[in-house]
Amino acid sequence: MREWIWEYEGYDPAQERLRESLCTLGNGYFATRGAAPECTADAVHYPGTYAAGCYNRLTSQVAGRRVENEDMVNLPNWLPLRFRIASGDWLSPDTHKVLDHHLSLHLREGTLERTVRYENPDGRCLAVRQLRLVHMGDPHLALLRTELTPQGWSGEIEVESALDGTVTNSGVERYRELSSRHLTHVHTGTSARGPVWLRCRTRTSDIRIGLAARTVVDAPAEAGTVRDNGRIARVFRMAVTDGHTVTVDKTVALHTSRDPAISDPLYAAVDRVRRSGDVDALLASHRTAWQQLWRNAEADVPGGAGAVLRLHLFHVLQTLSPHTAELDVGVPARGLHGEAYRGHVFWDELFVLPYLNLHFPEVSRALLTYRHRRLERACFAAADAGHRGAMYPWQSGSDGREETQWLHLNPRSGRWLPDHSRLEHHVGSAIAYNVWRYCEATGDTEFLHTKGAETVIQIARFWADFAAYDETLGRYRIRGVVGPDEYHEAYPGAAGPGLDDNAYTNVTAAWVLARALDVTRALPTTRRRDLFERIGLDRAETDVWEEVSRKLYVPFHAGVISQFAGYEDLAELDWEGYRKRYGDIRRLDRILEAEDDSVNRYQASKQADVLMLGYLFPPAELKSLFEQLGYELDDGTWRRTVDHYLARTSHGSTLSSLVHGWVLARARGARAWAFVQEALAGDIADLHGGTTGEGIHLGAMAGTLDLVQRGLTGLEARDGSLCFDPVPLPELSDLSEYGFSIRYRGHWGVRLHLRQGELHITVPYSDEAPITVAVSGRAVSVAPGESCALPLPG
Repeated sequence: MREWIWEYEGYDPAQERLRESLCTLGNGYFATRGAAPECTADAVHYPGTYAAGCYNRLTSQVAGRRVENEDMVNLPNWLPLRFRIASGDWLSPDTHKVLDHHLSLHLREGTLERTVRYENPDGRCLAVRQLRLVHMGDPHLALLRTELTPQGWSGEIEVESALDGTVTNSGVERYRELSSRHLTHVHTGTSARGPVWLRCRTRTSDIRIGLAARTVVDAPAEAGTVRDNGRIARVFRMAVTDGHTVTVDKTVALHTSRDPAISDPLYAAVDRVRRSGDVDALLASHRTAWQQLWRNAEADVPGGAGAVLRLHLFHVLQTLSPHTAELDVGVPARGLHGEAYRGHVFWDELFVLPYLNLHFPEVSRALLTYRHRRLERACFAAADAGHRGAMYPWQSGSDGREETQWLHLNPRSGRWLPDHSRLEHHVGSAIAYNVWRYCEATGDTEFLHTKGAETVIQIARFWADFAAYDETLGRYRIRGVVGPDEYHEAYPGAAGPGLDDNAYTNVTAAWVLARALDVTRALPTTRRRDLFERIGLDRAETDVWEEVSRKLYVPFHAGVISQFAGYEDLAELDWEGYRKRYGDIRRLDRILEAEDDSVNRYQASKQADVLMLGYLFPPAELKSLFEQLGYELDDGTWRRTVDHYLARTSHGSTLSSLVHGWVLARARGARAWAFVQEALAGDIADLHGGTTGEGIHLGAMAGTLDLVQRGLTGLEARDGSLCFDPVPLPELSDLSEYGFSIRYRGHWGVRLHLRQGELHITVPYSDEAPITVAVSGRAVSVAPGESCALPLPG
C-alpha cells in the first residue's frame, strides 16, 4: 500500500477472488474484475464484466419450489488473452511455474499493471507485463496492452486474443443451484476491416449486447481467426528474440440496446472500436478523465487511513461516475464488482448519496430519478397490500418490483430458509431522506418541487396509512415490519413474520411525514394545486399526517430506547461462550440456525438498528424529533442506549462498524477509533470471510468517505449555510489534520482544511453569491476568491 498505488506481491490462489474484486476497473457504465486475462472462470478465478442496470430474470427449482430471481448479468468476457511458447501448453499461474508475480493498481490514473514471469517445463522463461484500463473518458471502451519478453531463449510464441460469450453467472457459490445462463443467441464474426465481434442477448429482458475487439501486434506475425461455439479469437504466431519485447494491444468496445443514440449495439461497438485512437491517445484521454475526477473529489488525508480512503473513493467513482448521470440505474450494493446480492439495489444509497451530494450532485440527482421512475411501481405495491402511497421494495432491479428472494441459503447448515427482509419498509424512509438531504445540499428546488415532492409525499402517504391507532396507548403503531437489524424477523413462537413498533422505523416515518408537510407548504401554489389534483390529495389527508407525525409510538425499557415492542422480553445471549466456541460470530444468525435455534429469541443484533438514528440525525435534530413525538431524549438516555446495543451487536454487516464509529465519535469518543479502523479495513482485509471476493461493499466504502467529510466535521448543509460542529478526537491520529474539497450550490472546488483548533475555508473565484459558514453558532460570509480561518471549539 503506497499513497496512490495498491499492490499485491506473489501469486496466492486463496486470495485471488479478493484481489480480483479490489482490482476491478470501471467507469460507471461497465466494470471488469481484475482477473488474469489468460485464466477462465473456475474455483480460483472469476473474470466477470457487468454493465450498470443490465438485468435478466430466470426461474429455478429450489427446495421443491419454482423461484424467480433477477440478476445483474455477467456479460461476455472481453479479457481473454493467452500465450504459449512454440507449441507448448497455454501458460497460466495454475499450470506453470511462476517465478514472480506483481499487481499494481494505480489509483491516480485508473490502470491495473500486472507483471509475471513464467517458466515452462523445458526451462524457458517468458516475462509478461500487462496494462489494463476501462476508459473513464469514453465509457464504452477498454484496453489491454500485453508485452511479452523471452528471457534466455529465442523461438516462436503464439498469442490468442478472444471474446467469450459462453459465460454464466457463477461467481457466488451459494447461488450455484440456481439457473445461471443469462445469455442466448450468441453469434460471432469478423468485420471487413479487422475487428472481431460478438453479439448476444439476455434471455428474458431481451437486452442486446454488442462487443468488438481490435488486436494489433507490433511484430511480423502469421494471423488467423478461430470461432468455436460462442467464442471468437484472433491468433498470432510470431518469431521472438531473446530480450526483445513484442507488444500486443487489444482495444474493445461494448454497447447494449439500453444505450441512447444508437441503432444497433453491434454496429455501434464495431464502429467505435474502429474509430478509437491508438494506445497512447487512449491512455492520455483516460488519464485526463481520472485527473478531473480526482480534482472534483480531492481529499488530503495523511497516513494509512488516507491510502484506504483513496481506494474506497476509487471504487465509488468506478461504480457511480459522471457517466452514471446519463443512465437509469440505482446504487448496486456490491458495486459493479461481482454477483453478490445479485447486483440489486437496497438502501445503500443512504450511505452513498451524502458524499456524492457535495461532489457530484448530478449523479445524486440521477440516482434519485431512478427511484422516482419506479414510484408508480411502488404505489402499485402499496395498493396490492391494501395501502395508499408508495411502498418501495427492499431489493430493486430493473423495473422497481420487489426482488427479494423468498428463500435464502444458510451455507453453515445447508438449509434453504424463508427470507422475510421484504418487510424492511424503512427503505422508503431512506429514499425520502436522500431526497431531502440532496435538496438541502444543492439548493435544487426544481427537483424538490417536482420529482422530489412526489416521491416524499407518496412515501409519507404510505406511512400514514400503514400506521394504526391504538386507543390503549393513545398512539399510532406500525406493525409487522423488519428493522435494519435484520436478525429479528419474528417474535419467538409467532405464526408469522414481522415485528411491531421498530423504533428506527417509527422515528424515521415520523420524520418523513414532517418533511412531507414541509414540502406541501413550500410548493408554489399552482404546482401544489396540480399535484394534489393529480394524486387525489386533500387537506384532510395532510391533517392525518400531522397527527401521525406527532403520535407514533416509540417503546422504551430500562431507561433505553427499545429496538421494538417486546424486545426486553427476549433472552440474553451468552456472548462470551459463543465467541469461545466459534471465534468469529458476525453471522450469529447462521450459527444459531445450524444449532436448530433462532436469533429471534435473543437480544442480539446483526448491525446498528436503533443507533442508526444517531447516524442519520445530528444530536440536536434527533432530540427535536423525539420532542415532536412527545418523548424526552436527554444525553444520558442516548448514552445508555448506545452502550446497551453496543454490547449486543455482532457486526454481521460491513455497515455496522461504520455506523458505530460515527455514533461513538460523539457518544463515546475513546471507543470510536477501533470501529473506524474496522470500517476502513472491512473490504481490504475481507473481515467478513470471503464476501469481498463476491463484490465490494459500496455503502461501507462511501460511508467511510462521508465519515471524514461530515461525520468528524459535523458538516451539515442547513438553511442555506455550511454548518460545522467538529468532533474533538485527539486519539484519531491519522485524522487529526486533513483537508478536502466540495462542490456547494454552484461553487466548484470549495477547499476545507481542518488542523488543530482551526477550520480554513477557501472559495474559488466565480460570479456566485458568497457562502455562509457557521461554526458553533458563529457565522461568517466567505465571498468567491476569499479565504478565512475559523476557530474550532476546544
